[in-house]
Parts: sequence; C-alpha cells; structure tokens
Amino acid sequence: MNKVFLIGNLTRDPELTETTSGISVCRFAIAVNRSYSSANGERQTDFFNCVAWRGLGENVARYAKKGNKVAVSGSVELRNYEDSQGVKRTGIDIVAQDVEFLTPRANGEGGYDGAPSAPSQGGKRANLQAFDDDADIPF
Repeated sequence: MNKVFLIGNLTRDPELTETTSGISVCRFAIAVNRSYSSANGERQTDFFNCVAWRGLGENVARYAKKGNKVAVSGSVELRNYEDSQGVKRTGIDIVAQDVEFLTPRANGEGGYDGAPSAPSQGGKRANLQAFDDDADIPF
C-alpha cells in the first residue's frame, strides 16, 4: 500500500498550471519537521514536493500561500528523468488525494479569524449580555 500523511508549512506559493489537454495541476512544496532533535539540539526538517490535480489543485492554489500549515494525504510517486548534463536522476513527488488547510484565514480574507464574533445588527456588533442559568441545576 502506497499511502503517506504529512503535516507541514508551504515553502512557497502554490503554482497552478494546465496540461495541454486542459487539466489543472498545482505544484507546491511543504517543510515537515521531524519529531526529534539532533545531538546538538537542532530540529531537522524534510522538504517534500507535492502535486494536486483538478479541483483539489485549484483549491490549493486559491486558498493556500507560503507559510500556511497544511495536512496532505496521498501517495508517493517516483519520477525518472535525465538532467541537462545527461545524468539520470530520480525525483520524488507526493501526489495529493486530500489537502486540509490548517492555518486560519486572516480577517480580511473572508474566513475564520480565530475569534468568535457576535451576530451583527445593521453592520454593528450586537451587545450580548451574560446569561446565568445555573441556579436551577441540583448538582
């Protein structure tokens, strides 16, 4: 079974392109910290190139940016190619089957800002009052 699950931060903004047949493909890279430190106390980091196809790729390109934390599940794919000097090389890609966005969006981006908001009334925040209903509880 070829299955991988990674949580890390994007190292650059995602790049969305299309194949010649019009299929969307998004390429991005994530940095994943290892769960242990080296002998001198430094935390080691691994870097993974990821590929997301079609609608998933479009969503990654639309909602993710450099520095965002994401969870990627998918499979490992090996690519064999020749570089410009004719040397045979192997590339490793993570082909994403699911990407979860773990960084909350900032206030101006139309998403969750990390703080609960009160229902608005005509563009103003409603004045909410605390309600203590614990008086009737027998325990």
